[in-house]
Amino acid sequence: MHKIIYYVATSLDGFIAGPNEDIGAFMAQGEGVQQYLHDLQKFQTVIMGRKTYELGYRFGLKPGEAPYPHMQHYIFSNSLELENSVENVHVVKRDVQQILDIKQDATTDIYLCGGGAFAGWLLELGLIDQLKIKLNPIILGDGIRLFGTSNQAANWQLTQQQAFEDGLMILTYDYQRN
Repeated sequence: MHKIIYYVATSLDGFIAGPNEDIGAFMAQGEGVQQYLHDLQKFQTVIMGRKTYELGYRFGLKPGEAPYPHMQHYIFSNSLELENSVENVHVVKRDVQQILDIKQDATTDIYLCGGGAFAGWLLELGLIDQLKIKLNPIILGDGIRLFGTSNQAANWQLTQQQAFEDGLMILTYDYQRN
């Protein structure tokens, strides 16, 4: 089975967005961002929560469109309804079996796009296999935490690190199952 990889930008103090879901302080260009965009091409499946999908509306995404046209999208929500979605955008109920079915059917590793609450739920279920943290040299002080409100403990092993001249780092951690 393929891995679920939570590939996400975070601040030094563990926030994936600032207050009011503001992501403006994160680096939007540079070598590290180019590496991230290159890495995304390896994925054919993306999973995300409703709030992460709807955040795209602020940047011109229209309801039902695919933020990553080359990927199959699974948006986990019990309330989102998309009337005119393209064929690679699917809204599914937040259910463990849905995740297991997606893992079973995936042809590549799965990109967990977020957000914090959804990632926290997956962490509590032990379903995140790898973290790829785009560590930005900023402190936000408040906002959306990396794993939302989850207090789940987990052990991770650093397997790769890349440092870029602008201060961004990409840190890769594998989940250590007992």
